[in-house]
Amino acid sequence: MSDDVLPSTAVMPRSRVSAAEIALAVGGFGIGTGEFAIMGLLPQVAEDVVVSVPEAGAVISAYALGVVVGAPLIAVLGARFARFHVLLVLMALFALGNFASAAAPDFHTLIAARFLVGLPHGAYFGVAALVAAGLAAPNQRARAIGRVMMGLTIATLFGTPLAAWFGQALGWRTAFALVGGISLLTMVLSWLHVPRDRGDPQATPLRELGALGRLQVWLLLGICAVGCGGMFAVFSYITPALTEVAGVSLANVPIMLSVFGAGMILGNIVGSRLADWSLLPAIGIAIAFNIFAYILFYFTMTNQWMAIVNVLFIGGGFAVVPGVQTRLLDVAGKAQTLAAALSHSAFNLANALGAWLGGVSIAAGYGWTSTGLVGAVLGLAGFAISFVSVLVDRRGRQAA
Repeated sequence: MSDDVLPSTAVMPRSRVSAAEIALAVGGFGIGTGEFAIMGLLPQVAEDVVVSVPEAGAVISAYALGVVVGAPLIAVLGARFARFHVLLVLMALFALGNFASAAAPDFHTLIAARFLVGLPHGAYFGVAALVAAGLAAPNQRARAIGRVMMGLTIATLFGTPLAAWFGQALGWRTAFALVGGISLLTMVLSWLHVPRDRGDPQATPLRELGALGRLQVWLLLGICAVGCGGMFAVFSYITPALTEVAGVSLANVPIMLSVFGAGMILGNIVGSRLADWSLLPAIGIAIAFNIFAYILFYFTMTNQWMAIVNVLFIGGGFAVVPGVQTRLLDVAGKAQTLAAALSHSAFNLANALGAWLGGVSIAAGYGWTSTGLVGAVLGLAGFAISFVSVLVDRRGRQAA
């Protein structure tokens, strides 16, 4: 295949579009498995590196901070290069970071390795979303982005429980080595199926940074960074909440992680379709659902059957992601590479913020389910930002 610009769906057979989307989704599967597997293995990691479980939560935060730093930096520096080549480099870096995590000899080295592996996360999803949206019809962009993100959600259904099982049976290091292998597979599939492009020689760091001068971009990033923090406040400590509050055996934790993955898949499907219907209402509906799920978690987690419902609903909160990602492409102007990456940077800032606040609440003695109230507060803040975004959008239309 020659190095042409990305072809449109009008000239590209649907089978080739699907193959490209699958290749990109496999990368999302690997990233999702690597990101969420640690949450199911946190007690084992803490024991192995001789720290407490709340202290081990710093490993999660280090990964998230790597995303926060890496997404804008890589997006700005790589905007002018061919997206095909950028995707390959990012996945190679992700593979290297996971193999380094598997070989980390101590806690501090593991933190450094997780920071490294987080660097390509946001930029990969941002570039992959741009490729998918460019191959889709205008009224189906959110669903195209959702299909790529499906790899991330499927990871929570199959990849994360599988990695957790491997981690429990063979040691947590095996889980990271497995993710490294998936990363190498993604590189092969991307080489075979993702269309080549020539890049954008007119893209400059200054043009990309222009996205930061747009109020709506900041509001949407705020929705991600704050409103999505509740998911991570709860899910970062879901294993002890399940075993010590709901009475679920440790052997059944991978099954519960699969329930979370099923919720993410459903949320991704519903959120994508809602976003193609109406973007801003879809975002508000998803955040409101999240708040309900966190409150339900706090009050009903002592019941094993309700624990299943709670984990499913918390996963369903992923419905906010396709809408925010698509909306960012609309408001970012020509700085789409940075905007698309920043959504994942903000999402993982939510990861760091949620894991930290959840750990603070637990360490203060409020119990494992107190993370639900932390999530609800963060969700309310995100809903308030969403409301401001709607008002700004209406005023802008009235002025026009």
